[in-house]
Amino acid sequence: MHKDWPKIAEEMSVLLKEVRIGAPETIKGFGQMSAGALKAGALDTRTKELISLAIGVTVRCDPCIAFHAKAARAAGATREEVMETVATAIYMAAGPAFMYAAQAVEAFDQFAPKSE
Repeated sequence: MHKDWPKIAEEMSVLLKEVRIGAPETIKGFGQMSAGALKAGALDTRTKELISLAIGVTVRCDPCIAFHAKAARAAGATREEVMETVATAIYMAAGPAFMYAAQAVEAFDQFAPKSE
């Protein structure tokens, strides 16, 4: 195991709480934007979470990868869909995305229910 992705998400959630307290109006707006962006429409929420995971890979954001790998799994994404998602991210951002793509797959796998 390279990184403990559930722990990254958990620790980041604690840190983000401080920002929520310190900038409540901004975070309220961000929450509304997030809800609007992820709401099922022409694209379902699963697809939007996979897109978000790809963006996390291309911008090299560990917490983004953790949160969106968890959310993609919760939305019903499969490992095969994650593989195609990270392949597209690699195509768009080359070598650095390849390194983070491996981490995104690891993160997705770590959010599997314990019975898998």
